[in-house]
Amino acid sequence: MIQTRIQQGLPQDARAIRQEVFMQEQGFQQEFDEVDRTAWHLVLYQEGEAVGCCRFFPADEPGSYTLGRLAVRRACRGRHYGERIVQEVEGWLRRHRVSRLVLSAQVQARPFYERLGYRASGEEYLDEHCPHIHMEKELPGVQGFLKQ
Repeated sequence: MIQTRIQQGLPQDARAIRQEVFMQEQGFQQEFDEVDRTAWHLVLYQEGEAVGCCRFFPADEPGSYTLGRLAVRRACRGRHYGERIVQEVEGWLRRHRVSRLVLSAQVQARPFYERLGYRASGEEYLDEHCPHIHMEKELPGVQGFLKQ
């Protein structure tokens, strides 16, 4: 059974997944920051085991949020958990009248986000020596709502 939990502030399960994926596996050093304290965090559970996570928070533009730190444990990849995480966040944001989601994707993850309807814009840039690209998506079904 798949379940998701969303909470404000960094839960221990999300911290553990991000340490495993971004720090141990990918070699990032600056994984945690002040945003973690106020951002919303989603953790995806399969049969009670935390298998993936992400965070999301208001972007600079009204009606927009930023998605980040999406991670799925290596042993759990290939089961569409990343897609499920993004869909859950998009649904939560639509219910909260957010019309646009932006993110900074690792270039190697660009095809994943494009399959989910995200468009790349601008030039590639480095974040901790890893190529990234700005991507965004207009969330359907939000037009006509008051924006946050």
